[in-house]
Amino acid sequence: MNKPKCKHLEIPDNSDLKVWIEEQAKDNQLKYLLAHANDGVIWGYFNKSYHLITADSVFPQFPKLHCDTLQQCRIFGNKSEVMIWKTDRGFKARLIEDDHLTKKDYITEAQVLWGTQKEEEKDDFTLVSDGKQGLRHAVPLTGINFKDNERPLRLTVHHYIDYDDSGVARIDLSRLVNLTTFQEVRK
Repeated sequence: MNKPKCKHLEIPDNSDLKVWIEEQAKDNQLKYLLAHANDGVIWGYFNKSYHLITADSVFPQFPKLHCDTLQQCRIFGNKSEVMIWKTDRGFKARLIEDDHLTKKDYITEAQVLWGTQKEEEKDDFTLVSDGKQGLRHAVPLTGINFKDNERPLRLTVHHYIDYDDSGVARIDLSRLVNLTTFQEVRK
């Protein structure tokens, strides 16, 4: 079984993280950003010139992308993912590329995301909420078909298999690929 290409990336100490992220998106043709911060989840997308647009620019109640609060960030697209995570010594990053692989080399999973109803659609983002809990996030996707209290949002993930010395298979590595809906996954 073939493996994805995985390499460490350097983030210069004095660099503007947003600028560095936009450079990575351009170099690797990445489409979306999903970040987890101390103050919440941050969704974003890259426009045609690879400028990062985050949910807070459309819905100001959502957190901004700040180095001080960022825990982990994934920028991803069909061919690769860059993951950034905070350590006690600053940020680390790695790139996973799998455009050289075939569908036999990984397992594709469509993870279900929160969101049973649309609250508002604005500037390429949809503010969604989920049930009575009031869980909300603003995803960089529009035209989502909500019906019958279903959760239509999906996060496509590739899982890569490896085998231990005794031949037992396990998921060794995973990466985000796409943000879509279950209607798109079925196509």
